[in-house]
Amino acid sequence: MFVSAQEMIKKAANGGYAVGQFNIDNLEWTKAILLTAQEQNSPVILGVGPRAAVFMGGYRTVARMAAGLMEDLEITVPVALHLDHGNFEAAKACIKAGFSSVMYDGSKDAFDVNVENTKNLAFVCSMYGISLEAEVGAIGGAEEGIVAEGEFADPEQCRIISQLGITMLAAGIGNIHGQYPENWPGLSFDTLEQIRKAVGKEIPLVLHGGTGIPDDQVRKAISMGVAKVNVNTECMLAFQKALHDYIMAGKDVKGFTPFEMFAPGLEAIRQTVREKMELFGSVGMA
Repeated sequence: MFVSAQEMIKKAANGGYAVGQFNIDNLEWTKAILLTAQEQNSPVILGVGPRAAVFMGGYRTVARMAAGLMEDLEITVPVALHLDHGNFEAAKACIKAGFSSVMYDGSKDAFDVNVENTKNLAFVCSMYGISLEAEVGAIGGAEEGIVAEGEFADPEQCRIISQLGITMLAAGIGNIHGQYPENWPGLSFDTLEQIRKAVGKEIPLVLHGGTGIPDDQVRKAISMGVAKVNVNTECMLAFQKALHDYIMAGKDVKGFTPFEMFAPGLEAIRQTVREKMELFGSVGMA
């Protein structure tokens, strides 16, 4: 069954590596990620955005589907089912649905609202043994209807949020969701260092927008306290390219069943997840 992300994230922070959050969009996506985590003996976090949850039928459907897969596939590595970029109501719904971890994204709200809602959720999560991710400084790009330019989080606000009983903190350091533009200046390690000093070593940090960040910058961020890295767009692009190539090669004329057509895309997702787990250093850490 699902576990809180707290133990795996703390272990990663202490061990100098990061756990990958890979977002899911359907049963096949979930199966591919779970099998790869088992293969690599790596802990994993299944990320579920609100729009993806609606697409799959709702939070309870997602929780039961993922739990069923874990049982039938005999998955033994630690798996957290995590709400990604949810508002206050979505976080409560996921707790009720059986998620083991939630992210409350209050970055678009007034800071006092962010503080109050984070504090309330921290209390509820502690009662149910659920991990809680908070955010300060909106991550750039567009995610779940939240559009931002890529803010640099205020270290003092990070310090305040970190003291509310959260498990981990996502803070903007110039990272963005989706594909990075050619003129992207890179992560602000000065900002990351200031945030790390402000919150202390007890609160692991989260890096969103893991698609397209150069490997050396990811490794440096992990060495500076990032213990969770989110990946979504890269899996989507890998799946799209493999499916596109399959159809353009005319293989769908005979191999038209869903399990035949999806197979190349799902293997592309698995290869992407393998590479990211290796980069993050989580292989063999289950």
